[in-house]
Amino acid sequence: MSTPHAWLRRLMLAVLLVLGCASLPASAHKPSDSYLALRVDGNRIDGQWDLALRDLDDAIGLDGDGDGQLTWEELRARHGAIAAYALARLRLADGSGAPCPITASTHEQQIDHHTDGAYTVLRLTAACTAPLHTLHIRYGAFADIDPQHKGLLRLEHGGTVRTALFGADQPEQAIALATPAPWREFGAYVAHGAWHIWIGYDHILFLLSLLLPAVLARGPRGWQAIPGLRPALADVMKTVTAFTAAHSVTLSAAALGFVSPPSRWVESAIAASVIAAALNNVFAIVHGRRWALACGFGLLHGFGFAGVLADLGLPPGARALALAGFNLGVELGQLAIVALFVPLAWYWRTRPWYTRLALHGGSVAIALLAAVWLTERAFDIRLPVTLL
Repeated sequence: MSTPHAWLRRLMLAVLLVLGCASLPASAHKPSDSYLALRVDGNRIDGQWDLALRDLDDAIGLDGDGDGQLTWEELRARHGAIAAYALARLRLADGSGAPCPITASTHEQQIDHHTDGAYTVLRLTAACTAPLHTLHIRYGAFADIDPQHKGLLRLEHGGTVRTALFGADQPEQAIALATPAPWREFGAYVAHGAWHIWIGYDHILFLLSLLLPAVLARGPRGWQAIPGLRPALADVMKTVTAFTAAHSVTLSAAALGFVSPPSRWVESAIAASVIAAALNNVFAIVHGRRWALACGFGLLHGFGFAGVLADLGLPPGARALALAGFNLGVELGQLAIVALFVPLAWYWRTRPWYTRLALHGGSVAIALLAAVWLTERAFDIRLPVTLL
């Protein structure tokens, strides 16, 4: 029979393994997303739906010759199939439940790029029988192949912008078109921020690289367990606060349009920051000042968060409130990671395997994975499917 110690040890190893395995896809800055933007005017709906080519290739097959490269000819040949797949998985209806038939442009092929790769752009139109006061949306894209897939909605009506998040756990929502209460809009952006930190595997691994040595102190004989909880918590708080303050600054600056660095540079630099933070645990380059590392690289991560917020957009009349909500969501998601990991690390800090396996082994694994990300992002390599 397993002892409580053995059970807890397996639990911690399982947490590390799950976080590592979840990050194994080389281009997995985040799981599958799509971006649905709708504009309502009376009884008419115009929209744009950005769907990732990698997801469409998994769902309906786009790479005709199987060489891992998508050409314009292959994409154009499957445009009708893409439209048919999408329209079968999106339903719009008015407040009474009467459907608003959707049509997609079948002669216009467009490609857009988000931070995680190439997306096809579908132009949509729909007409309801009467002016809309409530819009019912049912969303089912990729639910059968990726239960973690999320659809990010941006809905414009009468100068007001609303956002919503669709997924397997919430495939259908009714959105009132009256001006939303500020707290509802704030809450929606909090949810978006929390979701993004949980799907941003590079952000999570950067944070874990900073937390792994928080329960240890480096002395003449190497890493030793910290005897008291208070110094460990003080180190965690200092590191997390530095990271939070830094990425909040650049997130706000980028979201408000003061600065807009190229996303490819930002994503490459974020991958490099993960490598640096992980290798610092092995070679102790920045000894005892991980908060400074967190602060410096946190500026880069803020630009990464701003990229997702740019896809959502900020409502014109409540930009500051929405930005504050998104930032709060990021912090709550981050604190949840800290609350899960630190107690386990503290409990096992005195075990020899923690330094060898979790700190050194885990850090090397994180650095290798981030090196793959860096190679992909710096040289614009997209696997398994790339667009020529």
